Amino acid sequence: MSSKKQTRSKYTNDFVPVKSITNGMILLDNGEKVTGVKIFPRNIFILEEEAIYGIINNLRNVYNIIDYEFWIIAADRPVDINAYLSQLQLLYNSQQNPVKRKLIIDDINKANMFTNNNVVDTEFYLLFKENDLEKIQKRIRTLIQSFASAGLQSKQTSNDDLRVILDNFLNGGQTTKFGTVIG
Repeated sequence: MSSKKQTRSKYTNDFVPVKSITNGMILLDNGEKVTGVKIFPRNIFILEEEAIYGIINNLRNVYNIIDYEFWIIAADRPVDINAYLSQLQLLYNSQQNPVKRKLIIDDINKANMFTNNNVVDTEFYLLFKENDLEKIQKRIRTLIQSFASAGLQSKQTSNDDLRVILDNFLNGGQTTKFGTVIG
């Protein structure tokens, strides 16, 4: 009786069945595709009580019409406000009025506080797995229309959205940007 030694790889990409990310879908090694919709957040708790219950009931209806396996995912994405900070700095440099300069510097300090404290946006996704492209498109259209009827905006996931989700699960939210390795 011979025993084969099974080696374990130390690289994530050796056990994650992702072949590629294209056209807003994760293509898996087995041919299946993972895709879905990104649901834009909405603070319903600032609405009147009747409106809150209406949205919650409509969401219940949305989830009840789904007759396939799906995942609801909340993913954190770092907030990049560097462009906003640059615009504030230009505005500050061009402003002569001391009161307006004080207001602008207050905004700059507040923005710097956000960047120094690793502030993130939380994004919400509903994902599913399917082989048939026609079924995928139909499901996405139905989900977008259903969420709209519940008072929420959504859109099909983009390649970037899917990379953020994978980074959150595989790398603890850290985006990996590796350069060329020369041996």
